Amino acid sequence: MTTSLPVQRGTERSAEIRPASLRTPAPARTSAPLPTAPAPRPGRSRLLALPHRAGFWVTAIAFLVMMAFNTVPTPLYALYQQRDGFPTVMITVVFAAYSIGVMVALYLAGHLSDRLGRRRVILAAVVIETLAAVLFLAWPSPAGLVVARFIAGLGIGILTATATAHLSDLRRIAHPGASLGFAATIAGVANMGGLALGPLIGGAFAAWAPSPLVLPYVVFLGAFVAIGFAYAFVPETVDRDAPHAAYRPQRVRVPKQSLRTYWAAGIGAFAAFAITGLFGSVAPTFLAQILHETDHFVAGLVAFSVFGAAALSQVVFARLATRPQLVLGVVAMIVGLVGLGVADLTSSAAVFVVGGIVAGAGVGLVFRGALATAGSLSTDGNRSEITAGIFLLAFAGMTVPPLLVGAALLALPIVPVFLGFVVLVLALILWAGPAMIRTTAR
Repeated sequence: MTTSLPVQRGTERSAEIRPASLRTPAPARTSAPLPTAPAPRPGRSRLLALPHRAGFWVTAIAFLVMMAFNTVPTPLYALYQQRDGFPTVMITVVFAAYSIGVMVALYLAGHLSDRLGRRRVILAAVVIETLAAVLFLAWPSPAGLVVARFIAGLGIGILTATATAHLSDLRRIAHPGASLGFAATIAGVANMGGLALGPLIGGAFAAWAPSPLVLPYVVFLGAFVAIGFAYAFVPETVDRDAPHAAYRPQRVRVPKQSLRTYWAAGIGAFAAFAITGLFGSVAPTFLAQILHETDHFVAGLVAFSVFGAAALSQVVFARLATRPQLVLGVVAMIVGLVGLGVADLTSSAAVFVVGGIVAGAGVGLVFRGALATAGSLSTDGNRSEITAGIFLLAFAGMTVPPLLVGAALLALPIVPVFLGFVVLVLALILWAGPAMIRTTAR
């Protein structure tokens, strides 16, 4: 899962590209006429570009669809497992491959749109997600699933920062006097809302459609073709001719004077994403083995509810200051985790679903609070370095705990394994939450 990424460095310089005639002064008049080159002709993309307001919504839809694609397999993993007979740990490996792909892309290319342009990078993400969909169709073995998920993660890693920045740019140009809070909210809804819709779509295909391991990817292939065509006409908002420093991977910087607060924010993000990792990977296994619920649509609906609660909480409480958002988020995560533990011990499906929804609502608020806490530690020029570390820790949370759960299931029953996960994440948020709240209070 990813939530709304902050604009990476350089976006404050982003502006609508001016015609070359406005960038280069005309030659001075002389007594003899000077030879002149023909006036530059606007390219086809400039002539056919959408208005910035329309481009904003095309970007939001593209963001939502690509995020949805990456959670479509959640309720389908049980079908792959039933077909191929692999252990549950393989599901967590497939899921972790996605998170690792996201982290690699964030580190190496998450900031490249400042240099190459927003549209070019997002179109590259569309191509990468298309390749992942083709791999799901052409190589459906466990090894192929790992490769497809890793490649899909690469696409999302370059998409999230770029799409969030492009939404901010387009909003600023279309509505010069408006606040950018609306763009940030839409980015968060597209991000988390897409993650929520994916399992619901996958569950519907698994329950009612023929060829459920084929048809979802065919549908998304068609969607990616349409998105790529539409996005080719979205206005560019970065001047690619502007001078840039030499390329280097995204720096990760931890402020030495605020290490405790920074680690609190990072561990809070780690704990929040651990919950999304659980519901994106092994929660359907828990539903089947402990709660005896094998309906694939129900599995997708549960994941949809958790991710949807994370998206909805950010919208409902968007007007609150950071501190009350954090308090609500931490309390919701604690209550939700306790509910999940009770569901594990009592085999209660209702408590499991309610606990997941409450914890999911907390995830959205805690992660937003973690970014705000880390951002408060930044000084001029190092915000992207600080937030990069938070995102890497968050995706580590999405990767490591589910992998540990899958490995533990090779030797232990699912009830103590799931309870151990709950206790671990609960301990992390009980330490990190109050530390972040104290920082925002100051």
